Amino acid sequence: MRATLGMRHAVLWVSDPDRSAAFYADALGLEESNRLGGAVFLTSPNSATDHDLGLFQAEGPPPTNRSVGLYHIAWEVETLTDLVAARERLAELGALVGENNHGMSRSLYAKDPDGIEFEVMWELPVELYDPDEPANVPLDLEADMARFGAGRPGRGGPVATS
Repeated sequence: MRATLGMRHAVLWVSDPDRSAAFYADALGLEESNRLGGAVFLTSPNSATDHDLGLFQAEGPPPTNRSVGLYHIAWEVETLTDLVAARERLAELGALVGENNHGMSRSLYAKDPDGIEFEVMWELPVELYDPDEPANVPLDLEADMARFGAGRPGRGGPVATS
């Protein structure tokens, strides 16, 4: 498995997603890019991603799994081939806990030895994204590789070489 391209986004459990969105807009200049249910997604106007920060409604104080705090961070891979390799490696480690086709991205979810959740994802290039296609459906990487190309770089682009 190749190394990731870097961190892509963070998702937080917050007590009031609208209040937090207003704070991050004021503090960092982030702009609302999407809403899904009660979740608010924000992006920097200088970012190429669909969201840099996700804000989800917390369900209560600790120790629930959805308490205020970090939900997960996402690491981006360059190609769908890399995502397949990541799935295999995470499964070998017993860390893989979920998969999802989010429409704009293809995601794996895993937990580290302390139970901290993280995402490994490939994001569709902007020109391939169709907002009318189903989202939050089961992941089918084989079909995606046939459709988009196994080695096609995602939105984050190819790794720079010197």
